[in-house]
Amino acid sequence: MIDTNWQPTAAIKTLRERAALLSQIRSFFLDRNVMEVDTQILSQAAVSDPFIDSIEAHFSVSPNDQKPQSLYMQTSPEYAMKRLLAAGSGCIFQLGKAFRNGEQGRFHNPEFTMLEWYREGFSSEQLMDEVELLVRQVLGCAQILRLSYRELFLNHLGIDPHTADLKVLQTLVREHIDAPFEDMRKDTWLELAMAEVIEPELQEATFVYDFPASQASLSKLRRDQKGVEVATRFELYIGGMEIANGYQELTDSAEQQQRLNADLQLRASLGLPVRPVEMRLIAALAAGIPECSGVALGVDRLLMLKVGTERISDVIPFAFDRA
Repeated sequence: MIDTNWQPTAAIKTLRERAALLSQIRSFFLDRNVMEVDTQILSQAAVSDPFIDSIEAHFSVSPNDQKPQSLYMQTSPEYAMKRLLAAGSGCIFQLGKAFRNGEQGRFHNPEFTMLEWYREGFSSEQLMDEVELLVRQVLGCAQILRLSYRELFLNHLGIDPHTADLKVLQTLVREHIDAPFEDMRKDTWLELAMAEVIEPELQEATFVYDFPASQASLSKLRRDQKGVEVATRFELYIGGMEIANGYQELTDSAEQQQRLNADLQLRASLGLPVRPVEMRLIAALAAGIPECSGVALGVDRLLMLKVGTERISDVIPFAFDRA
């Protein structure tokens, strides 16, 4: 039997579409005078997010080195790009590879292509406008719907996620999915509801904004119209997939360090590896980073939508099983 495992997982016609998309993205930012950067893939520090796992690599000064240095493949170029912003780069974008351990499936590949950009002086609303402009140019879709996280949960589950009681939330989630475990962390149940119940229903292009403050990550906090503290953060969903995740970026170094430390504590409590945290990000924020908004967008998923496929392997030259 002839071995065909050498062949690409994507059709050559799709790879031509991929090349055109990469060119279109670069032209989009060139027209707006946003500089392309190309930061490192290997870093001495890992991501702190408890729900993203870095792929570890080892550097040896010689083949016989008994103590190789642990390095981590970037899960996102965010930390490095913020260091550039603090150094005076101005508005920047990056189009390149990112790596995440344990992520493989219909929408996931351990190695994938990410577009990330930062706009000085932009609010999160202005950045949503720019994301919408790019996505509509690529997909030719209609105007994108915008809903707050509260509106989304009210529409789909009939509860206000900011005020809902934990027990009520647990019961509601268990009505939709099998979740026999106990967990007193409210965000666990909100995230389950979002990923397993709501997200698959978001077929129409939809921005979701004003996430719970506890899910702020690297974004600023603000008060919404009801006086509730929320994260100035948005996500874009199309076809039941998350396409982009954006922030009004946190610029306070002390608060950022507190959040990174909290991430590490949560990782430890969950029995996850606790790896070196990116203190150079904290130093960059302390030196002074301009007010800005930033967003990461999954290029492979955007191409999936453009060519009309439901598997990420169909748009990658060689997906994980043939890498």
